[in-house]
Amino acid sequence: MAHLKYTTAGESHGPAMIALVEGMPSGVEIDAAFIDNELHRRQGGYGRSARQRIESDRAVFLAGVRGGLTIGSPIAVQIANTDSRIDDAVKTPPVFRPRPGHADLAGSIKWLTTDCRGTLERASARETAARTAAGAIARCLLRAFGIECFGFVRGALTTTSAVEPSEQALASLRDARNASEVYCPDTVASAAIVAAIHQAKVDKDTVGGICEVHIFGVVPGLGSCESWDSRLDSRLAGAVMGIQAFKAVEIGLGSEAARRTGSQVHDPIVFDDNRRGESHLGYTRPSNNAGGIEGGMTNGMPVVVRGAMKPISTLLRGMPSVDLRTHEATQSQYERSDISAIAAASVVMENVVAFEIARALREKFGGDSLKEMRANYDGFLAVARGL
Repeated sequence: MAHLKYTTAGESHGPAMIALVEGMPSGVEIDAAFIDNELHRRQGGYGRSARQRIESDRAVFLAGVRGGLTIGSPIAVQIANTDSRIDDAVKTPPVFRPRPGHADLAGSIKWLTTDCRGTLERASARETAARTAAGAIARCLLRAFGIECFGFVRGALTTTSAVEPSEQALASLRDARNASEVYCPDTVASAAIVAAIHQAKVDKDTVGGICEVHIFGVVPGLGSCESWDSRLDSRLAGAVMGIQAFKAVEIGLGSEAARRTGSQVHDPIVFDDNRRGESHLGYTRPSNNAGGIEGGMTNGMPVVVRGAMKPISTLLRGMPSVDLRTHEATQSQYERSDISAIAAASVVMENVVAFEIARALREKFGGDSLKEMRANYDGFLAVARGL
């Protein structure tokens, strides 16, 4: 069955993070260097902790790949943890003072313990290394269909970049993003965000921000309007909200649409017969307020998803909390953490969004092999262009 999915396993200080990807067709070329680069980017960004200097993430394929090509069976990927000390009672002592904003308190009550350690080990954003690997694998499939992804940091605190990504400028945008310490392809905004993170470090505080992902080259018709859980916008929102510390998601114009009239929101439709051969089949729009999705389905315009990440929950100065053993007032416990991980979060978001696009692509075009899937894809476009 053409049902693409993944699961992850592993703890922050366990031996490794694991991703198991099921439903990939055979014959997809796995670009190991690209996947490792995405893992490397996830470790970067101004404001990260010393943990990133300890780890050197690399994807090791344990199953599902032969000679650099998928073989149609589940793909198992391991990302080793250099800082593997989960069973060292001295280096990973019990945590009895939960951190506000983290999973500590809720998890401790859920699992009926006063030690937050078990919860925080799994709730840690270290788990996103496995999700980044899964998304990067899915992007190898998307590449075979000319679909490209671009994720970046839109802003933080009072700073918002006005950059408008386009498919034509993709190469230069990637260069600008990669040159930025916070993965923002706007030099002025990037400098302001770095300054804000630096000040937060001085203040022993933390900073969140806004991430944005654009997907180019997506054909119309991915997703469905048949049921709420098959709507692509619903699925994208769930994938982004599943990233640690994300608190809001927008598609296209997002919440701004509620402050405008219909004539200011909906994107006019134009047909250009000379552009039938492009992924949008000739149906273009002068604007993309819908973010490439109408009625839960792609409409041929770039898919645009925005996510809001809250500030990191672990503050150097701590916050008011309680000791779970005594219920006495105290300051929250400190665990080594970032001042800001917004750059890394943009990489994670780029890859989880890509995975959902790949999942919808698999559902639409099926096939046990890339050749069969490609034939189905080409056949669909041939019929659609003849309408």
